[in-house]
Amino acid sequence: MGSTRWHLAVHLARGPPSQLNDEIMAADDDVAHRGRREEGGIATMELKPSFCRVCQNFCPVDVHVADGAVQRITGATGNEIYRGYTCIKGRSHVGHYNHPERVLHSLKKLPDGRSVEIPTVDAIDEIATKLRAVIDRLGPRAFALFVGTYVPFESPINLSMVMSFIRAIGTPMLFTTSTIDQPGKPIARSFHGVWMAPSQAFSDPDVAFVVGSNPLVSLVGPAGFPMSFIRKLEERNGHLVVIDPRRTETARRASIHLQVKPGEDAAVLAGMIRVIMDEGLADHEFVAENVDGYERLRAAVAPFTPDHVARRAGIVAADLVAAARLIGSARRGYTASGTGANMSGNGPLVEYLVLCLTSISGHWTRAGERLPSPSVLTSAVAAPRAQARPPFPDLGDGEKLRVRGLTASRAGMPTSALADEILTPGEGQVRAMISTGANPAKCIPDQLKVVDALRSLELLVQVDVEMSQTARLADYVIAARLPYEMPGTNGFMHRMAEYSVGAGLPEPFGQYTDAVIEPPPGADVIEQWRFFYLLAQRLGLELAFDGLIPDGSEPTPLDMSGEGDPHALMEIVHTGSRIPLSEVRKHPQGAVFAEPAVFVEPKEPGWPGRLDVGNETMLGDLAATLTSEQEDEALPLRLLARRMAHVMNSPTLAAPPNKPTYNPASFHPDDLAALGLEAGTLVEIRSQRAAVVAVADSDPTMRPGTVSMTHSFGDLPGQDDDVRRHGTSVGRLIADDVAFDPYSGQPRMSNIPIRVTALGGEANVDSSR
Repeated sequence: MGSTRWHLAVHLARGPPSQLNDEIMAADDDVAHRGRREEGGIATMELKPSFCRVCQNFCPVDVHVADGAVQRITGATGNEIYRGYTCIKGRSHVGHYNHPERVLHSLKKLPDGRSVEIPTVDAIDEIATKLRAVIDRLGPRAFALFVGTYVPFESPINLSMVMSFIRAIGTPMLFTTSTIDQPGKPIARSFHGVWMAPSQAFSDPDVAFVVGSNPLVSLVGPAGFPMSFIRKLEERNGHLVVIDPRRTETARRASIHLQVKPGEDAAVLAGMIRVIMDEGLADHEFVAENVDGYERLRAAVAPFTPDHVARRAGIVAADLVAAARLIGSARRGYTASGTGANMSGNGPLVEYLVLCLTSISGHWTRAGERLPSPSVLTSAVAAPRAQARPPFPDLGDGEKLRVRGLTASRAGMPTSALADEILTPGEGQVRAMISTGANPAKCIPDQLKVVDALRSLELLVQVDVEMSQTARLADYVIAARLPYEMPGTNGFMHRMAEYSVGAGLPEPFGQYTDAVIEPPPGADVIEQWRFFYLLAQRLGLELAFDGLIPDGSEPTPLDMSGEGDPHALMEIVHTGSRIPLSEVRKHPQGAVFAEPAVFVEPKEPGWPGRLDVGNETMLGDLAATLTSEQEDEALPLRLLARRMAHVMNSPTLAAPPNKPTYNPASFHPDDLAALGLEAGTLVEIRSQRAAVVAVADSDPTMRPGTVSMTHSFGDLPGQDDDVRRHGTSVGRLIADDVAFDPYSGQPRMSNIPIRVTALGGEANVDSSR
């Protein structure tokens, strides 16, 4: 269970609309209005320091408050890391707090389908009674918990409480967004092993290599002002190399952009590894001391010649060779992969090859180096050491699911199997579920099956701030607080580098925030963590807390009387942190805590651990890619995932009013012309699983033959005729049991074979086909 908790937060996709310059200009415009008290009508505007929790960048902000309500959010001045930056998502989040459709009272669904208000404490009482009945009748496995990104983002207490609750219940059925996002990362690490010191991402790298990610918009990369890491790289005469089917905002700044055919990331990486090996560019000293399997890897990549890779990936062989030489000859460098690389198929293999490339190049920090960004608010499980933790695969050892031969992996329980676990009769069938921090009716692939499953549950509880699609299906909706209504820390950011190379803080910046406002008068809203705490009370459970990072010590038992003290819980969560929470709290705007310095310790005498770049399972998967996928002439285009700059995964009540609420289908202009389409027209997009309606758009950054759309839009099946209002459900096009990763269960969520036909101005498609 502990291996799951650090893979909850990332569900990012590549390729947003071209808005970065507008974003930065808007941030600069904010600077002109900050740093003073303003007169707003008869009320005085007060600026309160905090930080944004819409995404993992955790930008420091000033919250403009008048009459006890949030009026405006702007970037905080005086921070050298963030430079006053906020994105459009963070600034528009103000809309959530005062929106007339915000859920301010918990709701209960009546037998006739109507939802009525119910006091939150009464709702918790009723939920406890019904959940206890299900568990007593069918056992703990009949209860499932679905946890989304906003659980760790909004409060550091949330994740510890959720893990404590699930442990006390005794169910293994904890599902998260991790296994439908980038599950390849933890799985690949288990095959490769882990270098017990950081990558060189924040140690002045000469080369940054980005695979299937667009950090200038997703903000999954070096935290802070989005352009800083590229500008600093350019100032050092360094190079950026990007693999992406689209010429993204990040790709436009690259020295070399390999605009590959979708699904060919593994082949390109194998080809680059071959070049590095053939030309003697590997760090042979590092390999000899720390790496096993070098010759096995050499044999495995031998078929991936530059010419072979160029033909299958649709790139120029000389560009591949040049990119490999830049990376292999770099004294310091790092390789980072993203959602696109995981969603397009072979995610664990791609992530494994990324690690192999890093290790044969020796791009890990070494003994004696000072860490540029040691953690602030999390404890170091062990001092960083220049040594390898050997591989630790657990295939087949986790909780076994009842479908598709899947088991829990290092990434967690396979979320794509949740619907089948609900729908499949028999022992172990899930009959009750709580969802928090996510909207599973929209975000889990194969929406048609997922919605049928959610509707079939005996008990569905959704913790939410609005009537999302899942909330509308739920038996109970628990009205939740929003981030500025509760305290928090940016502690989660301090572990991002352990989840994804190149992500995290470039300096040891820590920040604590008190609640800066109270909920609206008369509201009956509750923190996510407090809901689980009170529910545990009603169920007679004893809870015990791990810290923000489990360090092997015994969990701290909680006082189960009262309503829970957030300040006491915050102290437990941050116990043993490098900088005491009490010290961080003295700096409301946050601060860089460079001291005490942390250095990479030398390898322990006699340490036997070595990294493995020749894992038999992974190299077998690589060999299997030599047989190209058969093209389906009936489905000639490929649908790719992409990110929209103004929403975090899906539109909410806080979506900017001047931005579209739908997710267009973006085509290369030549493809639009060949299909006889114009931007703005309605089209039918059909996969093997289903058909949907979308609004066509023209995007010259696309690779011809591909279409891109953002996930997690659209409405419930049968309720989404107006695609210009609700957008289109990409998840409806995905079958969760056809093309899927055998380790994590992740279905192919990008690189989906489709065909497109014009509909003119009408939307009339049977989406169940």
